[in-house]
Amino acid sequence: MNAKRLVIAGRVQGVGYRAWLAHKATEFGLSGWVRNRPDGSVEALIAGDIASVEELSRLCRRGPRLAEVSSIDEDLAELPEEPGFYQVG
Repeated sequence: MNAKRLVIAGRVQGVGYRAWLAHKATEFGLSGWVRNRPDGSVEALIAGDIASVEELSRLCRRGPRLAEVSSIDEDLAELPEEPGFYQVG
């Protein structure tokens, strides 16, 4: 199992980014969460097998159709306490 914390900046709020990321994470069988941050970025914790975490991390650079991702900060993270993937807030 591998876990990453992502902070995605750009035009990522109000364009369906959280719902898109939650859908993709569920598709890949990942656990974690995604939430909007007050600064306009989106933060996510994604955890699961290494290949799936890396693939979703790569897809996040593009995001949903209306998003414009300017940068992603990635850090290794602790595994989530609960299984499943959730939108927070």
